[in-house]
Amino acid sequence: MTRESTYIAPVAAALAVAATLGATPAAAQHSFAGQTIEVVVPFAPGGATDVAARFLEKFLERHLEGNPNIEVTNRPGGGSILGANWFQQNAEPNGQTILFTTSSTANPYVLGQPEVEYDLAAMRMAYGLPFGSVTYVSKGTGIETPADFVNAEEPLIYGGIAAAASDLPTLLSFEVLGADVRSVLGFTGRGPIRLAFERGETNVDFQFTPVYMTQVAATVESGDAVALMTGGSMDENGRLVARDPAVPDLPSVYEVYVDVFGEEPSGVEWDAYQAMGALTLAYGLTAYLHPDTSDEIVAAFADAVGRINADPEFIEEGQQVVGGYAMTSPADAEAALKAALQPSDEVRSYLINLLGEKFGVQF
Repeated sequence: MTRESTYIAPVAAALAVAATLGATPAAAQHSFAGQTIEVVVPFAPGGATDVAARFLEKFLERHLEGNPNIEVTNRPGGGSILGANWFQQNAEPNGQTILFTTSSTANPYVLGQPEVEYDLAAMRMAYGLPFGSVTYVSKGTGIETPADFVNAEEPLIYGGIAAAASDLPTLLSFEVLGADVRSVLGFTGRGPIRLAFERGETNVDFQFTPVYMTQVAATVESGDAVALMTGGSMDENGRLVARDPAVPDLPSVYEVYVDVFGEEPSGVEWDAYQAMGALTLAYGLTAYLHPDTSDEIVAAFADAVGRINADPEFIEEGQQVVGGYAMTSPADAEAALKAALQPSDEVRSYLINLLGEKFGVQF
């Protein structure tokens, strides 16, 4: 399955239904009848992860075999580490406890932070929900194209939250492209970052596609900002090189590199971007299961994902709540997710050195 096929617009609903029904296996499925599935969100209520978990709640109840009761539980603390540690210690391999989280949980695992007690790469995948990202600049920079951005002579200032969190793929994209951007970190959220951009305190920003489409695209259309590129989407080979289907008119980081330098990106910087970009974007929200969860249970979630993606109500409401992206099936993504969670020693060392030397992150 290509990454483009994980975005379902309403006009494609009929085709999605037909394809899903055709792919549904006839074999008997694991049933969750009479059971309660706890979805553990390791963040406080009200954030993007919590909103998405509660949005998916009714669709999982509707489409998982046996129509189980879904309960979302918030276990915040330690930037999501405490909730993930709790899951590692308490989940059982029956599919009835799920960890639903983001790269804020995956990045500390990949980087080997000492507080981490969970082993994400050993866990099974139940389902996922991707994000996209758009990088844009103020019109005051005079930048009109991605090439202008890479070769900018005027000072570029980027506002972010933390180098080792969701900002990491964007910061790595600057490294891949060789763009001279000064990063000001420590903002409390992407909302305050956007306000700083609008006040002219920064002139480079990124937003995840749901926010970009609803709160930034109008600024671009009015000419007060210039959209440059997306983080990219997965192609059929699991590379983050395709265009984001939510904003298909914008090139990916990969395309910008090829256009500016006349060759494909390579090297440890690109490998690091691929790994961390995948965890933040392609697997932006991921539901994990106990490592010993059976193939039968994982298949039950995969089948439910197919039915949810074909549900007209999910398609319609998803446009507003989660940016129009379809859910990701473990049948398509589990192997690639595990690979992204286990980058090479070279990539891990590069990330630790970059974060420590350039951004002052302590390990």
